[in-house]
Amino acid sequence: MPATTARSGALAFWDELPRDGRWLLSTVVVQFFGRGLTLPFTIIYLHEVRGFPLGLSGTLMGLIAITGLVITGPAGVLVDRLGARVVVVGGLLAAMAGLGLLAFATVPWVAAVALCLFGIQLGVAWPAINALVATVVTGDLRQRYYGVSFALLNLGIGVGGVVGGLLMDVDRPATFVVAFTVNAACFVPALVVQLGPLRHLHGRAARPGPDDVAAPSVGYLAILRTPAVAWLTVLALLASFVGYGQMEAGFPAFARQASQVSTRVVGFAFVVNTVVIVALQFWVMGRARGRRRTRVLAVMALVWAVAWLTLGATGLAPGTVLAVVGVLAFHALFGFGETMLQSTMPAVLNDLAPDHLRGRYNAMQSAAFQVGSIVGPIAAGFLLEHHLSAVFIAVVVAGCVAMLAVLAVLERTIHPEANGVAAPSPAPSPETA
Repeated sequence: MPATTARSGALAFWDELPRDGRWLLSTVVVQFFGRGLTLPFTIIYLHEVRGFPLGLSGTLMGLIAITGLVITGPAGVLVDRLGARVVVVGGLLAAMAGLGLLAFATVPWVAAVALCLFGIQLGVAWPAINALVATVVTGDLRQRYYGVSFALLNLGIGVGGVVGGLLMDVDRPATFVVAFTVNAACFVPALVVQLGPLRHLHGRAARPGPDDVAAPSVGYLAILRTPAVAWLTVLALLASFVGYGQMEAGFPAFARQASQVSTRVVGFAFVVNTVVIVALQFWVMGRARGRRRTRVLAVMALVWAVAWLTLGATGLAPGTVLAVVGVLAFHALFGFGETMLQSTMPAVLNDLAPDHLRGRYNAMQSAAFQVGSIVGPIAAGFLLEHHLSAVFIAVVVAGCVAMLAVLAVLERTIHPEANGVAAPSPAPSPETA
């Protein structure tokens, strides 16, 4: 059905959502407002407020990603066996405990425990929330839900970041204590919704087979042998490496070293990114409806390639107004690409996933994103430390080209429904064979 302005608008989308979907979406902004409040300032808090050495502070920050990666696999299994809602609740409690502890952490080992607890929440959030959403919202509405949720997430982080920037003061340590305490409190509404209006949900599908034991015997390697899942995992790894893996390391380092713009410009670029996502998400979803999701993702890869080339060009005129414009344009283009990624890739995955394995499917994609987010900064740090800025740009652009190649194969592998279009006739698919 062709997209129309009316049907792709926020009010129409809200009207189409089932009651449970509305409850799930209602807490996103509040939860990620708290995340934005502390996200840019955690390492500053550890180093300048608590007095930990900078190297140690960076290592402590790394515990979040490491813990998240370690916990993702078990989290996917727990989602399939116990249900997504139970895992979501566990993650929320871990985040609240971790952030509350971090607010008062004056010694490194306490901060380490706190950050590991928060890492647990990050590790379980993707597989559990995506699986729970998939049990509540189906079809084309599911794709739009993921897109809207991503826009609200960015809105919360963006507003939180602005408020955090106005609130935080290293000369007043109490401001950081307040910020981390508020961040912990921002998880309370989501917890209340899970334990109240959504307590009837479990997010667990019945296991197939007469023995009712088929699901637990399916491991991650067996799932990864499915061609569609394997290619989608590679795509997630590449997207994370050239995208989110560079946002906290590659982009700011290049902008400061090669583009030679101020830290204020770097900070404002992230604001531009948020504005673009919030402003364009509904428009992109409307244009993407009824189109092949692989083609939408291919446009994203092209847009990201142009974005990185634009950033690379700023190195030819460092410290100039053109460099400033190029840095801001990079994040505008990157944000435009994000609106395509976050509404389509989770939808493809959850349309491929059997209900009883949904947690493991989402956990696998989450792990791929986390690996890319770890490897990306390492590669960027090595190349930029050795002043190989042109090589850095070439590597990330090559990653975008590699995504196009993977998408070409993926399009031939997945069935039309998972690709967002109606099938002309029933046909067997590799992932269900």
